[in-house]
Amino acid sequence: MLHLSAAVDQPSAHDAGSYVELARLAEEGVLDFVTLDDSFARPGLDALAVLSRVAPGTKRVGLVPTVTTTHTEPFHVQAAVATLDWVSRGRAGWRLDVSTTEGEARLFGRRHAAPADALWQEAGEVADVAAKLWDSWEDDAEIRDVPTGRFIDRDKLHHVDFEGTGFSVRGPSIVPRPPQGHPVRAVDATDGQARRTAARYADVALVRSVSAAHARAVREQLRERARLFGRDPAELRVFASLVVDLGDGEHAAEPGHGGGGPRQTAQGPLYRGGPVDLAELITAWHREGVVDGFHLTPTQPRRDLERLVNGTVALLQHRGLFRTFYPGSTLRDHLGLARPVSRYAGEVS
Repeated sequence: MLHLSAAVDQPSAHDAGSYVELARLAEEGVLDFVTLDDSFARPGLDALAVLSRVAPGTKRVGLVPTVTTTHTEPFHVQAAVATLDWVSRGRAGWRLDVSTTEGEARLFGRRHAAPADALWQEAGEVADVAAKLWDSWEDDAEIRDVPTGRFIDRDKLHHVDFEGTGFSVRGPSIVPRPPQGHPVRAVDATDGQARRTAARYADVALVRSVSAAHARAVREQLRERARLFGRDPAELRVFASLVVDLGDGEHAAEPGHGGGGPRQTAQGPLYRGGPVDLAELITAWHREGVVDGFHLTPTQPRRDLERLVNGTVALLQHRGLFRTFYPGSTLRDHLGLARPVSRYAGEVS
């Protein structure tokens, strides 16, 4: 099954309506999810808060904000992501990221910047404790028994007692178990430091690659590492991340783009051409088993996303390569991922 997703980044936009509009457009194209980037390095709106506002304006498309795990409290991060899953009725994900600069560290004043390897190890621990906290409420922990005045069954709440390298969490969470059990976790696995964390904890790994051969090699490495961590490699979805400039309409892609693959730029692998040639590239990489899907970042959000949906996606649907309706109501449904059972189910706290 081919999976497609798109970024709705708009650095200069500060109104909710523009984000809702883009997410609805992606939903018209039956895309798996949209992402919204975030960083402590630049001013702008909080991605998770923006997508919480987008949630009631959409019905099916998944919502995946970037959430930086460095300098933030793991307990608060998991509660915020769980809340997004509740307000979206099971469509939340989160893209883990780290903060590496001393300037960003000074914004918080708690500690100095650390090496990327250490930060990605910490990010993995945050992903781990988040899953444990999401499990700390069993699915039927809420009883809402009016006659006795009992809201929860305390025997179905569990302490996680997590000890990380730089933090500890006892739990349980303050938010009931999310609709998806575990909201989807995504990691940009392009760089070596993040690849181990992605293989161990991510549901979706994003890989910035200019060639099918490189993308395939990274996918195989990620799946093998996932197997060594005791995971089912088939449960890890690997997406190729491309920046797309569809300003040339139906004209052929520039040499080096289209069938020849994207070009490397400072912003990442860039495809520049028309929607039809982009469909050809996606078709070729998917049929060769290079990746499970694509994450596309438009250079001009409204123009390129519209051409992606009405051109590229429509052609892929016509060829029978991409779905014409959502298979379920949650992001895990879209990705073909099972809802995990709470690891504490049946235990007495």
